[in-house]
Amino acid sequence: MTKRALLSVSDKTGLVDFAKGLIELGYELISTGGTFTTLEKEDVAVKQVFEVTGFPEIMDGRVKTLHPAIHGGILANRSITAHLDALEEHNITPIDLVCVNLYPFKETIEKPDCTEELAIENIDIGGPTMLRSSAKNFKDVIVAVDPNDYNEILEKLKTGTDNYEFRKSLAVKVFNHTAIYDRQIVNYFDDQNIELNYTSKETLRYGENPQQKAYFYKEKNVKKNTISGAKQLHGKELSYNNIRDADAALEVVKEFSEPAVVAVKHMNPCGVGVGENIFVAYNNAYEADSVSIFGGIVALNREVTREVAEEMSKIFLEVIIAPNYSEEALEILTKKKNLRLLVCDTEKSKEETLQYVSVSGGLLAQTVDNLSLKDAELKFVTEKKPTEEELKAFELAWKVVKHVKSNAIVLATKDRTVGIGAGQMNRVGSAKIALEKILEEENVVLASDGFFPMGDTVELAAKFGIKAIIQPGGSIKDNESIEVANREDIAMVLTGIRHFKH
Repeated sequence: MTKRALLSVSDKTGLVDFAKGLIELGYELISTGGTFTTLEKEDVAVKQVFEVTGFPEIMDGRVKTLHPAIHGGILANRSITAHLDALEEHNITPIDLVCVNLYPFKETIEKPDCTEELAIENIDIGGPTMLRSSAKNFKDVIVAVDPNDYNEILEKLKTGTDNYEFRKSLAVKVFNHTAIYDRQIVNYFDDQNIELNYTSKETLRYGENPQQKAYFYKEKNVKKNTISGAKQLHGKELSYNNIRDADAALEVVKEFSEPAVVAVKHMNPCGVGVGENIFVAYNNAYEADSVSIFGGIVALNREVTREVAEEMSKIFLEVIIAPNYSEEALEILTKKKNLRLLVCDTEKSKEETLQYVSVSGGLLAQTVDNLSLKDAELKFVTEKKPTEEELKAFELAWKVVKHVKSNAIVLATKDRTVGIGAGQMNRVGSAKIALEKILEEENVVLASDGFFPMGDTVELAAKFGIKAIIQPGGSIKDNESIEVANREDIAMVLTGIRHFKH
C-alpha cells in the first residue's frame, strides 16, 4: 500500500531533497501553498491538499488543512479496527508522515515595523494542529518539525529502524516546539508573562560541591554574546563554578568599549584593567590583584595576541574568554592541557532582557541593570570638585561596582582597579577590605554601589588618602557624609543610580 506524506513548511531548508527521498521510498506527497509551489518548480510529484479534501483554501489561507480528510488520516489509530473502518467508510487515506514547521511568528515580531495585525496573521493554526495530531499518534505517524532531522528520518525509513523510541523522540521535540511557539505568542500579547525557552540540557560533573548534581540548560535561540553561546576551543569540560564565574567575567568586560581585561574569582571581579591595547590592559588587570587572579577566570574584549598569551601562560588560570585568538596565542595556550579557551562575542546587548534567579518554590525575574554613568545626572555636592583624572577613574570604578556583590566598594585609577570589597554585611566592612589593598597609588577614587548610611566610610577613606568618591546618594544622612568629605578635602559626586547586586 502506498504511504502518504504531508509537507507544509515555512522554513524550506532541505525540503526538496527530503521530498525526493520520500518519493524514492514510495511515498505519495501532498502539500499546501508555498510548499507545493517550491516542490512543483523542482519537478517533484506532489498533490495539493484541496485535491485530497475536495475543499479549496479559503480566507487567505487561514483554512486549508483543518478538514477530516487530513486529521482523520493523521489521527487514526491503526491498531483499532473501528478507526480503520471509519477511514474506509469516509474514504480517508491514512497519512503516515507529517513534515510541518510553523509561520515565523518570532521573526515577525522582532522586526521594527511589525504591527499587531501582522503579528496576528503570523499566528499559525493549521500547522500546530497537524503537529500535535501527528505527535499524539506518533506510534503510527512520523512527524518532522526540524530540517536537521530529515536525513536521519530518511535513513531510518530506508533501513526499517524507525522504531517506537525514535518516533517518540520526534514527538517530544514537536510538543516542545509547539509549547515554545505558544509561549512566544503569550509573551507578545502579555509582556508581564515570563518566557522560559530552555531546550538544551548538559549534565555537568557536579555542582558547587562534589555532592551536588548539576545541569546546564541552554536557550533555544542562544545569543553569541552569552556564555551559553560561547564556543570552547580547548581544555577540559566546564564545571558549574567555571560557568558561573565565566558568566560574571563576561558581563563585566561587556561594559567596556576600549581594550579591557577582567579577572574574576568566586563571582566577583578581582582585577580590571584598561589600556591603549589589550597587552597594556592585561598587565593593568594583573597588577590590580596579582594574588587573586591565580586560578581565576579572565575575560578580554579584544583578540588574544601572542604577547598576552605569553603573560597569561605564566600563571594558572581556569578559563580564558575572548572574541578571538591569534594562531600564535593558541599555540602557546593550548600547551596547557586543562586550560579552557572560550570564544565569545563581548558586545553588550542593546535589547531589554530578563534575568532569572530561582528561589524555593518560585522564580524571580528582573530586567538587566543596563544604566551607566552616561545615564546619570551627576551632582557635585562638595566644595572640592573632582579632577579630570578622577572623573576618568570614576568611569572605570562605576562600571565595575555594579558587578560586585553588595555591599560593594571599588577603588580605581583611570587604568585599573586598586581594591575591591564585596559582599559584607555593612558598607564600612567592604571599604576596609578594599582600602587595605592600597599601596603607593595616586588619583585613586572610591565608588560605592549604594549610599552611605552614615559618615564612617568617608572618614575611613580619608585615612587612606582617598580624594574623590562617587556614590548614589539618597540617604537621610547624606549631609553627614558630605560634611565629612568637606572636612577631609574630598570631592564627592552623587549619581542618583543604585547598583545593588545580591
